[in-house]
Amino acid sequence: MFYQFQHFGMSEYFRKEYGENFNFPSHLHQSFEFITALSGSMDVMVNGKMYTITGNEAILIFPNQIHSLSGNRCSHMLCIFSPEIVKAYYSKTLGKEPSENKFLLSNYLIEALKTLYEESSKIKKKGILYSICSEFDEKAAYNRKKIKDKNLLHRIFEFVELNYNKDCSLEKLSEETAFSYSYLSRYFKNTVAMSFNSYVNMYRISKACYILNNSDNTIIECALECGYSSLRSFNRNFKLYTSMTPQEYRKHSI
Repeated sequence: MFYQFQHFGMSEYFRKEYGENFNFPSHLHQSFEFITALSGSMDVMVNGKMYTITGNEAILIFPNQIHSLSGNRCSHMLCIFSPEIVKAYYSKTLGKEPSENKFLLSNYLIEALKTLYEESSKIKKKGILYSICSEFDEKAAYNRKKIKDKNLLHRIFEFVELNYNKDCSLEKLSEETAFSYSYLSRYFKNTVAMSFNSYVNMYRISKACYILNNSDNTIIECALECGYSSLRSFNRNFKLYTSMTPQEYRKHSI
């Protein structure tokens, strides 16, 4: 199992791809992932549960759910999109996960998704992706995530998700998990291939990008909302992960 963070930190990341006879090992990431079989059948493992999809059947994988894909003599359409694109749905399901990831998607939405590209307008992306989440949500049942049922990596991800805008330090994480500071630091770096502090900063900057794109908040208000008490620290980290200052980013995204 590995953590896929190539697209982490992009506030409204979207990618769609097609494939045949596709196999991908167990991994997880911070984005939603949608998969449907266009021909044949495909096996998708989500958090240890195996699903087989054919026809208009689809899978919606939530952020940080461990999953793998395998299929022979089949073709599929796969879409990965950041939580910020469907912010209202993500907020509604925060701290929860579906009891079933498999659902039946209308042919209309499958065809609509085929017309969606990376360069499509934000409005079109949001409209189609919200519609997919809505169709999933209509028949979905959700379970509150239970600490005892999660491995340590999931607990760390959830800690950051819930605490990025306040005290999100390794010291606080140590108190929450009852693991030592040094053990957590080593474990996270060995598992995710980046330091815990780097991950927190990337997460915060991802949230900042969304705020800059979707609000009139000042730069200092954005910094405070994302857990930075120092504007200097916010500006430094923002430029590190986006290669732009917050002001430049906001002008560029208009």
